[in-house]
Amino acid sequence: MENNKRGTLYLVGTPIGNLDDMTFRAVKILEEVELIAAEDTRHTRQLMAHFNIHTSLTSYHEHNKFIKGPKLIEKLLGGTDIAVVSDAGLPGIADPGSNLVELAIKENIKVSPIPGANAGLSALISSGLDTVQFSFVGFLPKKAMKRREVLAEVKKRRDTLIFYETPHRLTSILPELIDSLGSERRITVCRELTKKFEQFVRGTLEEINEYFSSVEPRGEFVLIVEGCNTDAVDSAVKDMLPEEYVRNLISEGMVKKEAIKKAAKDLHLSRRDVYNAVLKADQE
Repeated sequence: MENNKRGTLYLVGTPIGNLDDMTFRAVKILEEVELIAAEDTRHTRQLMAHFNIHTSLTSYHEHNKFIKGPKLIEKLLGGTDIAVVSDAGLPGIADPGSNLVELAIKENIKVSPIPGANAGLSALISSGLDTVQFSFVGFLPKKAMKRREVLAEVKKRRDTLIFYETPHRLTSILPELIDSLGSERRITVCRELTKKFEQFVRGTLEEINEYFSSVEPRGEFVLIVEGCNTDAVDSAVKDMLPEEYVRNLISEGMVKKEAIKKAAKDLHLSRRDVYNAVLKADQE
């Protein structure tokens, strides 16, 4: 371990299911640091017991990050080396580890990644979809309006989309993806990655929605969704009236001002022309 005046914040990757994916370096770091900050201490204790690690443990999660974060920074400033772990995979991806990293960087504390398994990338490389460009969306918001806003924003991205999803929401999320992205988008649903019942279900959004209407979702899911075919989108909207296009964008969750801006860009019109067309339609 480096002998710095300030401690080092280590971001330690842990297995996403199969314990054999734990790296030698991850075990070494967890043994050598003075404190491990864990998203779920009960879960991490099981991991530590498996690898015979006896380092002190403290909780750091979404509900205490604003209180616990500054306390961990104080320890780091005092010379304590701390490792952060999530329940599974890389800390900082869809968990509060990223907040602690921000605090540490502001205080000029060294941040060091200890690479390991990651569900999103593991699913992507197994999906059969484009891996050159991709966007990590993560968990969609709990509120329906917020979900529509996110899906409206990612709808025209050409890169492959990566979503995380829970089993109890999957059957309600798939129809929303169809409504926003279209039924013919290709998707690979990845279930229980690296575990005994690992499964990949591939097809169009419509086919996958039909599949899970008769098969109960179980386990943790990663959804890899094909990016937008720009040419297809352009041909679909090029003949639409500007006010009609704006109404469609608003119905998908976009605010009116942004919808007008986007319509002007997509239809190759000035914002003033689109605004006037919408104003006239509203008056009529």
